[in-house]
Amino acid sequence: MPMTKVQSFQEDCAVLAQEKLARGKLTRRQFNQVMTALGVVGASGLLADKAMAQAAKEIVMVNWGGVAKEGWEKFYAAPFEAKNPGVKVTVDTSGPSTGKIRAMVESKKVTWDVIDASVTSAILLGGMDMLEPIDYNTVKISDMMKGFAYPFGAGPYSFSNVLIYDASKFGNDPPKSWVDFFDFKKYPGKRMLRRDANCMFETLLMGDGVPMDKVYPIDVNRGLEMLKKVRKDAVYWQSGTESEQLMRTGEAVMGVLWNTRAKILQEETKGKLKFTWNQGIIQPTCFSIPKGNPAGPLAQQLIASTCANVDGQVGLLGFLGNGPTNPRAAEKVPADLKQFNPTDPANAKLQLVFDGEWWGKNYNDVNQKYLDTVAG
Repeated sequence: MPMTKVQSFQEDCAVLAQEKLARGKLTRRQFNQVMTALGVVGASGLLADKAMAQAAKEIVMVNWGGVAKEGWEKFYAAPFEAKNPGVKVTVDTSGPSTGKIRAMVESKKVTWDVIDASVTSAILLGGMDMLEPIDYNTVKISDMMKGFAYPFGAGPYSFSNVLIYDASKFGNDPPKSWVDFFDFKKYPGKRMLRRDANCMFETLLMGDGVPMDKVYPIDVNRGLEMLKKVRKDAVYWQSGTESEQLMRTGEAVMGVLWNTRAKILQEETKGKLKFTWNQGIIQPTCFSIPKGNPAGPLAQQLIASTCANVDGQVGLLGFLGNGPTNPRAAEKVPADLKQFNPTDPANAKLQLVFDGEWWGKNYNDVNQKYLDTVAG
């Protein structure tokens, strides 16, 4: 059956969009928006298939911004692109929040392929059928330490939530625990917490005197009561970049943040800002794949690459402070980097191991209670 003028116009526009995509004049997200607006997928399946095949040569990885973008491009994207000519890995720094992922999947407008999720998100979203299962025929479990392989997420690095403080104010007798952290009489000044319950309840409970081995299962009511006591003396961050700025500007004299950001601040300030591993909360990341991701199986291959890339993991530790999770990486970590490695035995033994299973089952309800309490 001959095409109508409308269909012909749609195909002409789609061809132009495809050419712009191939030349890098359009991002895949913009390309998808054009396809949707034109209705080309329904009007001409062959053209749409060709266009999407071209688009699938881009893989979009999403993280939380700041210098992590540069680190991922150098140690994750570049090695994969070198081994897969014609494939472009784009790092999106808009932050893969649970809400954004749900909105994409539910609307069937997924533009992300690999997301930097927590164990909590991997369990929560996986249980809601929002993520693709990890293909462990492609991703090798042997490339990860024990406890870093989940049904809907694989962990190419570890990180911790740690206590950072201004040594220029407290250098002679620095805070050493979360009890010290919440001692406003001995250590006056604002505290920095995250505007998200993840790891904040552990911090609050240990600050209220709960031993590390008694933190789980979390006593939510006790944590909320502790939060009520300290919230007027706290400022809150929502992104890694914001957590760095609150400490740089002195808006907070101590805070809880990711060790990756703490490493940056300690080095940048030449020790004016310092952090401690004591009572840190160590956890694996989870690289996960939103259900219906545009790049399809390429996302599985990229995750496999990040888990297997020993040199890249060690490089990322030196650049950003992400702990290697490939068992073969430990022997390659230089002595001067061990102090920044959350999975180094000397550092790991000081920390609480994050209970992702508990958080995966309880996050939604507990996070809302936390946010409501922060708001007063």
